Amino acid sequence: MGILSRASYVLRSKFNAVLNRAEDPNETLDYSYEQLRDELQDVKQGIADLTTQKKRLEIQKRRLEENVEKHNEQAREAVQQDREDLARRALEKKKQKMQQIEDLEGQISQLQSQQDSLVEQKDELQSRIEQFRTKKETIKARHEAAEASKRVSEAMTGAGDEMADVGRAIERAEERTEEMEARSQAMDELQDEGVFEDALSDQDQLDRELEEVRTSGEVDAELETLKAEMGKSEPSEADGGSGESVDEEDLEAELADETGNGTGDVEAPDVADEEVESELEDLKEDEQS
Repeated sequence: MGILSRASYVLRSKFNAVLNRAEDPNETLDYSYEQLRDELQDVKQGIADLTTQKKRLEIQKRRLEENVEKHNEQAREAVQQDREDLARRALEKKKQKMQQIEDLEGQISQLQSQQDSLVEQKDELQSRIEQFRTKKETIKARHEAAEASKRVSEAMTGAGDEMADVGRAIERAEERTEEMEARSQAMDELQDEGVFEDALSDQDQLDRELEEVRTSGEVDAELETLKAEMGKSEPSEADGGSGESVDEEDLEAELADETGNGTGDVEAPDVADEEVESELEDLKEDEQS
């Protein structure tokens, strides 16, 4: 096999493969059915033309038969008038017409045979077309059922092109969502650690830490002040574990000053002592509560 022959063979095989992939069985069957119907119509048209030709010959035959009868009458009339010459001529014409009629009968018989054969072929072709039509519809139904079954199977298994695209889209969406969640968590973690500076604040991380220390100290001082006011401050080491708070001593000293015994040498009146005792009891009750 030469190079050109091989190249031609390869091209034909590839072109045939492309046609096979592009071919739709339903369309092919419908087209074949239409082709058969066209052939059947051509056969019917041929039968009609043949029948028309036969009818023309039959009409011509009837006219010749009428002429034969006419010449026969002419011959009889000529014999009655003792005109043998005219009778002979009439009989000669009669003979010619009869010969033509015989030829026409042969042609008509031949056309009739052809017509009968074409009619049989037409009937057989029509029967085959009907069978092909039934088989075509059956094949089309099977093909459509197979296509539907294939689509359902591909959808169930995810092997189809569309389902594969859907699967890839879902995977991309999941990857994108996971990436966004991870990025959000990373931003929150960095924000908590103070890695990112607040765009709306002029403070850096050190300023914020110092601010937190100052705020904590102020809160502690205010808490101590509140506890001191309520008599709940802790006893100091200078008290020697006497259990009496500094605030109570200051209160006693203040009460002593108010009674005129600021040096502590003169005893306070009984009324002042009672007031002091009452204040101390109130403070103890508040502390216990």
